[in-house]
Amino acid sequence: MPQSPPAARAERAPSLLLSLLPVAGLVGLLVLNVRVFASADNQISLVLATALAAFIAVVVLRQPWQRIEEGMVKAIGLALQAILILLVVGMLIAAWIQSGVVPLLIVYGLELVSPPVFLVTACLVCCVVSLACGSSWTTAGTVGVALMGIGQTLGIDAGMVAGAVVSGSYFGDKMSPLSDTTNLAPAMAGATLFDHVRHMIWTVTPALLVSLALYAVLGGRHDASPASLARVTAVVETLRANFVLTPWLLLPPLLVLGLVVRKFPALPALVLGTFGAVALGLVVQPQSTGALTGLGSYFSALYGGYALDFHAPAVAGLDAGALESAKQTVTELLDGRGGMKGMLGTVALIVCALSFGGVMERSGMLGCIAQSILKLVRGTGSLIAATILTCFGINVLASDQYMAIVVPGRMFKRAFLDRRLHPKNLSRALEDSGTVTSALVPWNTCGAQMTAVLGVATVAYAPYAFLNWLCPIVSIVYGFTGISITKISDAEAARYSEVDA
Repeated sequence: MPQSPPAARAERAPSLLLSLLPVAGLVGLLVLNVRVFASADNQISLVLATALAAFIAVVVLRQPWQRIEEGMVKAIGLALQAILILLVVGMLIAAWIQSGVVPLLIVYGLELVSPPVFLVTACLVCCVVSLACGSSWTTAGTVGVALMGIGQTLGIDAGMVAGAVVSGSYFGDKMSPLSDTTNLAPAMAGATLFDHVRHMIWTVTPALLVSLALYAVLGGRHDASPASLARVTAVVETLRANFVLTPWLLLPPLLVLGLVVRKFPALPALVLGTFGAVALGLVVQPQSTGALTGLGSYFSALYGGYALDFHAPAVAGLDAGALESAKQTVTELLDGRGGMKGMLGTVALIVCALSFGGVMERSGMLGCIAQSILKLVRGTGSLIAATILTCFGINVLASDQYMAIVVPGRMFKRAFLDRRLHPKNLSRALEDSGTVTSALVPWNTCGAQMTAVLGVATVAYAPYAFLNWLCPIVSIVYGFTGISITKISDAEAARYSEVDA
């Protein structure tokens, strides 16, 4: 008689201890890489942690490799739009530097802003821009780059400046109706968009006010000394000597902001802003083409980054020492910045991180960790705290802010309704952590992107991204005190449950 094929091995459900092994492995590898190897490149650590998670899923949990591979591919696929935007932002930065847009913004900023109020001003400018366009990435990659140059020239710590830029950029990312996360969070929780936005005012207002107060204190340490004023003058004159600066160069940033505000898709808006700057630069900056000529120099910069070539004679009124110092500062500000090539390391980091997150989610280990957290919930305060900590944990493990909103939103929705809490409480908690803490994780898509465009390591700016820390803290405090926590009746809870079903 023919023998029947062997039965497939029964799959096993992951335990909490087993689910935490890849997390412990990742943390250990990251510590080894940073502390022992003194490296800021975490790609290999993430690859090894992904291999460990996949080994556990296939060998220990007896899951088919095809499913695990599909999980990685799906996770990476969710970030393809972000990767495309990142590459285009690299091109945009190079085009805006070579065409003179960024130098113009730096000069205007240096002439208008004094050191004591610069951090407050930088945060508020990014708040306004991000609220108008709904994108932290667009804000940081455009005005954020110019603000970094201004801050560096004023002698302010780059981590502080980047922290102020990130805080302001994520204010709009979580509050603007144009933001994707602002629309995603209420969709996951079952709330309406404008109920969600109004409810977030309770947490973001004190977080922003405290952040501005802290920036004012930090900025007060940087006075406008004669030495700093002389340095600013030298940098301004050096930029004016090497670029033709005209208000017409404001057209590309105004074009991008105008298109995004009018709900034009971000990717084509950034492409138009890039090549609009190229076209304008060919007219305004004909002498800044370096060794190549015309359009070819821009093509080279769009891929490889802007290559600074001092072509102007000595600046009148500046001695040789001041001129050399100004040239060094301008070189640090502009040379090698932007370009698609400069973003490839960040893209590799994102792909490796999302692969790890994909394995963790598809194998069920991520869900196991989250469900274990839910078992600790005893009241409204602990429920909101658990939601916020889970969002942050998924930002760390899955490396993507969308997963940090979607997964906890699905997990905790029923728990909020069971406790007769309005869905807008859940949607606010998702944004107060899932959105803003993504920029605090170096290997998260958002943390990696901020580092790439601002040129500052995540660990350097994170301590100064006050709003990103304060929003989840304020939200947890409200959960335990009951401030602004909206309850619903049994009938309303049943109605929301029917909609969810």
